[in-house]
Amino acid sequence: MATSAIPHPRIVSQDQWLGERKNLLTHEKELTWQRDRINAERRRLPMVKIEKDYVFDAPNGKQNLKSLFDGRRQLIIYHFMFDPAWDKGCTGCTSYVDALGDLSMLRDRDATFALVSRAPLAKLEAYKALKGWKVPWFSSFGSDFNYDFHVTLDETVAPIEYNYRDKAEMEPNPVKGEEHGLSVFFRMNDDVFHTYSTYARGTESLTDAYTLLDTTPYGRQQDFEDSPPGWPQKPTYG
Repeated sequence: MATSAIPHPRIVSQDQWLGERKNLLTHEKELTWQRDRINAERRRLPMVKIEKDYVFDAPNGKQNLKSLFDGRRQLIIYHFMFDPAWDKGCTGCTSYVDALGDLSMLRDRDATFALVSRAPLAKLEAYKALKGWKVPWFSSFGSDFNYDFHVTLDETVAPIEYNYRDKAEMEPNPVKGEEHGLSVFFRMNDDVFHTYSTYARGTESLTDAYTLLDTTPYGRQQDFEDSPPGWPQKPTYG
């Protein structure tokens, strides 16, 4: 058999390939079951009441955090890196939004998805139009929201903390400035609660409806899931 200088996987027989593929399948199933266990644990996280009245700039005027739910029970916010001094959003966050799939399933599961950045609304609207995006995007400019959820890091405003590590734990290279993350909130009547946040590489695969729902208290709401008693669930198929 001719060889090639192009890097490539080993060339084997069909039987050998099948044997190694089945071995890999065993490991893939272990990963799937571990992911199910972690999602079940996440659905059992406690939550913390939001006491501050955060105000955001929106195309239709000022809105508070409860308004961002758009009448639904759960809210997923992607913290998009966009410093007020920048004219364009972060390239990594831009790639994240470009990769988002059809999120209409979230509405059917009582969940809303939105972007929040610290840049003024006019810059967000201009960049959104440039990219042709339809996802709701709100400005937290002038509020504590980014600092309280540890995606704007300025120790003159608040102690440095990112991805659940403080400045000392990040030494010798503590991060500063704008960072990205994803936070989840839950609404009960007029009260809003924080249930979950993830940062850094924790956000990189959260671009489709299923994985975003996995971050919420109610999850995918399918009966294969291990959820607390009383959680809304529907048949997985049918």
